Amino acid sequence: MDEALLSSLNEAQRQAVLHFEGPALVVAGAGSGKTRTVVHRVAYLVARRGVFPSEILAVTFTNKAAEEMRERLKAMVRGAGEVWVSTFHAAALRILRAYGERAGLPPGFVVYDEDDQSALLKEVLKELGLAAKPGPIKGLLDRAKNRGVAPESLLEELPEFYAGLSRGRLLDVLLRYQEALRAQGALDFGDILLYALRLLEGDPEVLKRVRKRARFIHVDEYQDTSPVQYRFTRLLAGEEANLMAVGDPDQGIYSFRAADIKNILDFTRDYPSAKVYRLEENYRSTEAILRFANAVIAKNALRLEKTLRPVKRGGEPVRLYRAESARDEARFVAEEIARLGPPFDRVAVLYRTNAQSRLLEQALAGRGIPARVVGGVGFFERAEVKDLLAYARLSLNPLDAVSLKRVLNTPPRGIGPATVAKVEAFARERGLPLLDALREGASLLPRPEPVRHFLALLEELQDLALGSAEAFFRHLLLATEYPAYLKEAYPEDAEDRLENVEELLRAAREAEDLQDFLDKVALTARAEEPGEAQGKVALMTLHNAKGLEFPVVFLVGVEEGLLPHRNSLSTLEGLEEERRLFYVGVTRAQERLYLSYAEEREVYGRLEATRPSRFLEEVEEGLYELYDPYRQRPTPPPHRALGRSRRVRLALPELLCRHRAGLRPQRGGGGEPARDRVHRSRHPGRPAGISGGIPL
Repeated sequence: MDEALLSSLNEAQRQAVLHFEGPALVVAGAGSGKTRTVVHRVAYLVARRGVFPSEILAVTFTNKAAEEMRERLKAMVRGAGEVWVSTFHAAALRILRAYGERAGLPPGFVVYDEDDQSALLKEVLKELGLAAKPGPIKGLLDRAKNRGVAPESLLEELPEFYAGLSRGRLLDVLLRYQEALRAQGALDFGDILLYALRLLEGDPEVLKRVRKRARFIHVDEYQDTSPVQYRFTRLLAGEEANLMAVGDPDQGIYSFRAADIKNILDFTRDYPSAKVYRLEENYRSTEAILRFANAVIAKNALRLEKTLRPVKRGGEPVRLYRAESARDEARFVAEEIARLGPPFDRVAVLYRTNAQSRLLEQALAGRGIPARVVGGVGFFERAEVKDLLAYARLSLNPLDAVSLKRVLNTPPRGIGPATVAKVEAFARERGLPLLDALREGASLLPRPEPVRHFLALLEELQDLALGSAEAFFRHLLLATEYPAYLKEAYPEDAEDRLENVEELLRAAREAEDLQDFLDKVALTARAEEPGEAQGKVALMTLHNAKGLEFPVVFLVGVEEGLLPHRNSLSTLEGLEEERRLFYVGVTRAQERLYLSYAEEREVYGRLEATRPSRFLEEVEEGLYELYDPYRQRPTPPPHRALGRSRRVRLALPELLCRHRAGLRPQRGGGGEPARDRVHRSRHPGRPAGISGGIPL
């Protein structure tokens, strides 16, 4: 039985699997077979060490990963169905279902999903007579509960006005929301771990029972654990600490979700007797790709030292393309994918921000190459883009009732659902189009002024609709103060949304007029149907690429201001997370890796000369080759490329730029690295302002 379990493992995996009691840290590099190691270790505990399956807990981060682990265990060892394989939240919910009454929860308590949570927040706001949007408040609640603190404790971190509410009124909302949850016998998603943690901390008898069910604990992706997940794990592990933490600090890229990389860096400080195992043999990528990846991540200071070693020797060189512009970059990607040929689902195009997808989607469509946006929606399907397009459609077609209802109170202008219902009833009664009913029935409404202001705005837009698409959207942004609305309504991701607005303006500039622009959008923006992934190029952000792999990867926009992103240049921790993000993108590639950067790109409405990312400048030129198969022109290495760019200024609405103030949060955290062979690079990354970074 021993050989059957161990024969397919390499030596490092074998040593980790043979670990029996006490804490262990498995530093598992990208593509090193960490899931195989965890599964074999669980099977070995049962088959050779006499551990009951009902004493083992394995925690993963997604339901899909948990199900995959269950199936693999069932195929390997008898009784594996009793192993507790779960996500953090599912494990906590199971505890609460068994012992919830001891935590003050009623029998049959319910768990609200995101829609339920938003609906309850809307009810609370209505009850308090407040007009704020629930989205930012929900974000605040999630952030607090991931940290394991009461939401009101974060008020001092917020500006005086948040989501359009003063701190005092926001506190009223938070307290009333929690009261409403209790009154309805409900928890929201963030409450699940918090309630379980408080139960275990406050009830020694329950803690003792749960620990018997989790004598041996495995936690995958340990670098992604939040403060509350960290506390939950330590509490369950107890003094025996039969805890195996598996992860890779070099792939810690989710600080915006409250993940704390200190949890894995400090593991040997938390557990001084811990054994450390390094999985460094990579089964995914070629030697050429891994040499480049190792050189990239070696520059980080906050890491546990390891070097990925390839099982697949040789391979195509890493190729770097210097594009004249973002449009040229997208054209190159499409032409190279066309040259490689089908099947296209072996190809992924990765980028730092959602706004970058627009040119790529259009370039691929222009070459007849099928593509899909993974982990998100296509550019023209994003809410802020659809809002602005709805204004354009309505301005050209007053009969468009769908667009009218979308923009009537967006941004909010005091035209609520009750008003809309009255106007719709008036339209049915008189047999009028909705816009005509709005005009004729405005005087009959209790508050006609908001409707009149909207109608006046629409008249202005209709006058502009026959001209330039760019001028139309410029006026729309100014007249509605739409950027300010995004900043207030969506503080958690307003930066990304504003970048999408900028990208829409760039696209509008290329059209002959507004009608031409909408026609092009209609031909490009078709929502993908479920199950249509086969045979399509995958387009996704670097964050969404984590855990995936593709034979061919294009990583675009490798330049200062994008990768590393301008928001991350003010702290070493932020810069190092960006380098980890680049590393994650590089290590998604199995056989071919293409990198590209543009000589100029629009930044905050201005066509700016850009420079290659410092991450490229840090890597020896011999680890990649310059690639320019379509223009046959000299391609200088990255550190010489800046001076060859042109600089052209094209002003965007000043309002759009003004409302970016305050949208770039400082990244903190980090902490001291673990004492176990922490790698301290002699070149840990240059501080902000050096290497020509885009100014904040």
